[in-house]
Amino acid sequence: MGRRSHSQQRRCVPEVVVPQDNQTTGLENLLHESRSFPPSPEFAAQANAQPEIYARAAADPTGFWAEQARELLSWKTPFTQTLDWSDAPVARWFADGTLNAAYNAVDRHVAEGRGERVALQFEGEPGDTRSVTYAELQREVSRAANALSALGVEKGDRVVIYLPMLVESVVAMLACARIGAPHSVVFGGFSADALRSRIADAEAKVVITADGGYRRGAATALKPAVDEAVAPREGTPASSVEHVLVVRRTGQDVEWTEGRDIWWHEALETADVQHTPVWVDAEHPLFILYTSGTTGKPKGILHTTGGYLTQAAFTHRNVFDLKAETDVYWCTADIGWITGHTYVVYGPLVNGATQVIYEGTPDSPHQGRWWEIIEKYKVSILYTAPTAIRTCMKWGEEIPGRYDLSSLRVLGSVGEPINPEAWMWYRRVIGGDRTPIVDTWWQTETGAIMISPLPGITATKPGSAQTPLPGIAADVVDDEAHPVPDGGGGYLVLTQPWPAMLRGIWGDLERFKDTYWSRFPGIYFAGDGAKKDEDGDIWLLGRVDDVMNVSGHRLSTTEIESALVSHEMVAEAAVVGASDEMTGQAVVAFVILRSSFAAGADPEEVQTALRNHVAKQIGPIAKPRRILVVSELPKTRSGKIMRRLLRDVAENRAVGDASTLADSSVMALISSGLATPVASAEG
Repeated sequence: MGRRSHSQQRRCVPEVVVPQDNQTTGLENLLHESRSFPPSPEFAAQANAQPEIYARAAADPTGFWAEQARELLSWKTPFTQTLDWSDAPVARWFADGTLNAAYNAVDRHVAEGRGERVALQFEGEPGDTRSVTYAELQREVSRAANALSALGVEKGDRVVIYLPMLVESVVAMLACARIGAPHSVVFGGFSADALRSRIADAEAKVVITADGGYRRGAATALKPAVDEAVAPREGTPASSVEHVLVVRRTGQDVEWTEGRDIWWHEALETADVQHTPVWVDAEHPLFILYTSGTTGKPKGILHTTGGYLTQAAFTHRNVFDLKAETDVYWCTADIGWITGHTYVVYGPLVNGATQVIYEGTPDSPHQGRWWEIIEKYKVSILYTAPTAIRTCMKWGEEIPGRYDLSSLRVLGSVGEPINPEAWMWYRRVIGGDRTPIVDTWWQTETGAIMISPLPGITATKPGSAQTPLPGIAADVVDDEAHPVPDGGGGYLVLTQPWPAMLRGIWGDLERFKDTYWSRFPGIYFAGDGAKKDEDGDIWLLGRVDDVMNVSGHRLSTTEIESALVSHEMVAEAAVVGASDEMTGQAVVAFVILRSSFAAGADPEEVQTALRNHVAKQIGPIAKPRRILVVSELPKTRSGKIMRRLLRDVAENRAVGDASTLADSSVMALISSGLATPVASAEG
């Protein structure tokens, strides 16, 4: 298949692969996308990454990464060894070098004359603002580092951070890095029990929190969850926490434990503005970030310093084509997730960027809030999640149409596969049909972006992450770990070590090996399904846990969701496989209609139209048995759809743990809707 120009765009057409023996070892490649958008000659000419970068990295991957580490970071002791893979699957990158993450993110910019450049443009949900230059950030981070040291925090001690998106949140992370104390950020929406388990696993010495934060116009409390998390509980060891630092954000009343609790502003007021960074080995732990584990015990993903910072800086500079002197960058992620670590704190600040950080939600106080912020600060690079894009689609394009978004020059997508129609809406409505879109694949475990277009090089395709970045070895393999041919589907794997890779699961090396390295010996298995198109470009198909087996066909929920969202009525869709005596599993879909279609829609007519649409887009095998129109979908606070809960409903089981949902009432609404089933036609 050749590349197509704008004038040759066409929509997805059906392509169904039917296995001869009714079985297949790979995921089936269903949707076929042929739209393509090459970069403009002007953008390509000015891009940071030029086409030769791929060949240069492929010729000597470890040498390539050594070059990036020397160019992008400041080292106290230069490294002489690039990669030690002798203790695989635990890698050591640049191990004999020493550096400090906070020095790289802050001090060196001041030392090199960039102290007056704005580092952070903070926008609070109530409308309060704050601009922080690199020189001011250096003073704040130094004060916080001295305050932590005064509380007895030393190199190697762990600090848990449980904060809203504030300037203080960034300062807290950098202060920990400055003294060599690994931080573990816990998203401020998590419960006291989730916080307790993470504090206990990390054996944290200090917790940094706030009285509360603002969300959807209301002051929500944070401190009570910390009090509960560190309180004595019968049958469990005493908490390791010695002190709780509290940022005053909302001014609400808080319970206070004398001797343990300390106001952040009081601790910093008395602290010195001078602080010498603690120089650490490149393999010194920088942070632990917990992800949910299938066993119920959270996994503490461990990242170290030198390799992580190298790949964070390289990817941020090249994937977003950052021009630090002129760009205003905005990643909408919270620091509670890996995206907030790599593409809010470390990557942008190491590169000397000016960035926006926003405390609130996209619809507070109105649904144009994000676009208002972009217009106000003249944001030029926007990095956000498909969930947010689809939500804005549902609200209607007239809302962003009220704002001047002409400052935008690069758009990014992160968190899950983006369906082609959301990609096209993002480009057309937000990007003015001119901005490159970088659809990025990576994980908490990988630390930084692994697969993505490069905006000055790649002819981008709606919905595809496309190509491993220079220096990254990714492939799609079948059950026997053989690479699938172009046009085939299978499992996404990484076949060579990379600098930002996780170094293990905190305190559990065997779990690390079992979780990521046992499916294909010697190869990292990401847990995601993927396909290659006829050009060899990679398309993500979601978690392999979300693959359905329908009459011997292994179908991806992602592709059926994309087919549904390509219909003009549908803003968002979630698809699950429900047990079926005849077919093994049957497709059940939950859809949110766009606002212009939602009023007065007849559920049976909607179902018939959408089932026929899926059959036309993909084939009869993928037609949902049942389609339910819903007002919302069950999402975590990071915006990911919890298909596990939808499977419970579709199979008439009691709904499982919904404690991590952003809105726990959603499941009751969905369950009540399913109690009155709409008619389902035969396939």
